[in-house]
Amino acid sequence: MDKPLKEMGMRQANRTSVLIVLMAAILALGGMAIAKSGFYLGKHEGDTLHMVEIVSRMAAGQLPHIDFMTPIGALAFAPIALFKANGFGIGMSVLWAQVLMALAFVLPTFWVAISRFPRLLAAPYGFVVMVLILALVHGEAESGVSISMHYNRWAWAAAYVAIPAALFVPQFARNSLFDGIIIGLMLSVMAMIKVTYFVAFAPVIVVALLMTGQLRAFGIAILTGLGVVAILTAGMGIGFWLAYVADLQTVAGSANRAAPGLPLASILAAPAYEGGTIAAIAGVIFLRRAGANAAGMGLLLLIPGFIYVTYQNFGNDPQWLLLMAFILLAHRPDQGDERATITGIALMSIAFATPSFLNLAYSPFRHFNADVERFTPLISGTPDNADLYTLTARAIRVDATVALDTEGQPYAKWQDQSGRDAPVSFKGETFGNCALDSGITAYFTDVSSDLTEVGYQGAKLFTADLLNSFWLYGEFEPLTGGAPWYYGGLSGFADAEYLLVPLCPLSVEARELILTEITETGADTTLTEVRRTPLYVLFEKG
Repeated sequence: MDKPLKEMGMRQANRTSVLIVLMAAILALGGMAIAKSGFYLGKHEGDTLHMVEIVSRMAAGQLPHIDFMTPIGALAFAPIALFKANGFGIGMSVLWAQVLMALAFVLPTFWVAISRFPRLLAAPYGFVVMVLILALVHGEAESGVSISMHYNRWAWAAAYVAIPAALFVPQFARNSLFDGIIIGLMLSVMAMIKVTYFVAFAPVIVVALLMTGQLRAFGIAILTGLGVVAILTAGMGIGFWLAYVADLQTVAGSANRAAPGLPLASILAAPAYEGGTIAAIAGVIFLRRAGANAAGMGLLLLIPGFIYVTYQNFGNDPQWLLLMAFILLAHRPDQGDERATITGIALMSIAFATPSFLNLAYSPFRHFNADVERFTPLISGTPDNADLYTLTARAIRVDATVALDTEGQPYAKWQDQSGRDAPVSFKGETFGNCALDSGITAYFTDVSSDLTEVGYQGAKLFTADLLNSFWLYGEFEPLTGGAPWYYGGLSGFADAEYLLVPLCPLSVEARELILTEITETGADTTLTEVRRTPLYVLFEKG
C-alpha cells in the first residue's frame, strides 16, 4: 500500500482557499455565461437540435428510453429539462443547468481536494473539475462555442472526482462514509450520463479501493449505488433499465455511430495521441520505481479506460491527460531522480492537455463577447426556444456537398474508380448524392412551412435523415419511440404516418441506411408517394 502523502512531507491544503476557488470558478464561468441572457452557438447546430428535442420531451413528462430512443442517460438532460419545465427558455435552461451541476459537484470535489491532494494541487484540481462542468465547448482547440456533447464534460468531471477518491490513500482527512457515498454517487452519475464512462472506470475504481485498503468505503460505495438504482427503479420501473440496455445495444450494432471518430489504433498511436500514450506508460514505470505501487498500478489499469472513452467520444479529445498529471504530481517522492522524472512526465501531460483545457476555460468569456448582431434564432417561430441562437451565416446560408462523379454529373465516367459506394435505390428511384453543410434553420423552416401550407400540420413524420426535428419548427407530432438522432434501426417508424425523404439531407449515409432498412423489412411496399418538391419527397404509409 502507498504511504499517505502527508508522510512524504506534503502539507494539507487550506480548506478555505479551496472552497473560495470552487465558488469563484462558478461565479466567474457560470456567471459570465448567464450574463449574456441567451445562448449563442458557434457550431454543432445539429447536435444542439438533438439536445433540444430530448429536453423538450423530458420537460413535457416523457422518459428517455421509454418514450423515445437515446443511448445517452437521463441525467445528461434532466437538469436542463428541470429549468425548461419551469418556464425558462431553452438557451437559459442550458446555462443555468451547468451552474446547477457545478453547485452539485462542489461538496464532493471539495472533499476529494482536501482529503487527497497536498497544498499546491488541491485548488488547481478543484478548478479543473469546475471548468469541465461549466465550459461552453466540448474541448479540442477549435474555438467555436457549442453545447454539443456537454454530457461528456460532466461525465469526465465525475471521473475526476471518483478516481482520485479511490486511487489515493486518504491523507489529510479520513471519513470512509463520505468517501463511499461520493464514489458511489459519482459512479451512478457516470452510468446515468453516459454508460461508457462507467464501463471504463468502475472496474478500476473497485480494484483501486481494494489496493488502497479502503474496504469500508468500498462497501458504502456499493450500497450507495444500489440505493440510487432502487430509487430510480421505484420512480420509473424496471422497464426503464431494460429500455436503456436496448438503446445501448442498438448503438453498439449501429453502422454509423458505434464509434464516432478515429479508429482505435489511431487513438493509441496516431501522432496527435502517441505522446500522451508514451507519457502514461512512462508514468506507470516511474511511479512504481518511486514506491507508489498502488498509484502506478492504478494508472496502468486506467490507461485502457482512458483510451476507450477517448475512442468513443466524438472529437477523440483526451481529457484524461490532466487527471494523469494530478495522479503523477500527487505521488512524487520528496526528493531524488524519480521526483524530477515524474515531474517532467506530468509537465508533458499538462503541455499536451493545454490547448483543449484553455479552450474549455475561456469559452464562457468568448461566449460573453459574442456579437449578437451576427446571430439569429436556431429554431424559428417558437417563443420558448427564442433564446437559443446560432450564427446567421450558418443558419440560413445554405451550402451543400454534391458528388460530381455520379450518374448524370459531369465527372460520371470516374464513378467506378472513385471508390464511392453505389447509391441506394428506393422504390425504383436513386436519390442524388447531396448533403447540407450549413443552413439547418433554413432547411427545417422551409420544409415545415411547405408541409403546413399544403395541410400536413399535425402529421407524424419519420424522416430519412440524421435528425427528425420538424416538430420543433412546425405543428407536427413527435414520434412515440422515435430517436432524436439517428443511431441505427427504425425507432419510431411504427408510429409514423408519413416518411419524408430529403433530396439533400443532413447525412446521405443516414438516409441510405434508413431507406435500405425500410426496403429490407418490406415496409416500402406500404408507402405511396403523395408529394414531391425540390426539397423532399413525402410518402404516406398505407
